[in-house]
Amino acid sequence: MFYVIYSEDVENSLSLRLSVRDKHIERLKDLQDQGKLLIAGPCPAIDNEDPGEAGFTGSLIVAEFDSLTAAQIWADQDPYISAGVYKRVTVKPYKKVLPA
Repeated sequence: MFYVIYSEDVENSLSLRLSVRDKHIERLKDLQDQGKLLIAGPCPAIDNEDPGEAGFTGSLIVAEFDSLTAAQIWADQDPYISAGVYKRVTVKPYKKVLPA
């Protein structure tokens, strides 16, 4: 089943993000290589794909896991958590309808 992982950043998180971004992306690429990643990306703080120093307000990941517990455990191990990027992470089951 798919699960949505929505994470909200602390204020001024850009330098924290950059400090562990490679580790964060590595985990996502691992999910992609397993064929489990549907979509992933950050939410810019301004209406621009490249927000520059404005940074980001959070992230969205939709990926396949064996259970809600497995998805939560995976989310809890994100390098952005240990670096203090996220103030809140929500994990919920997700049903993909479209595109079919």
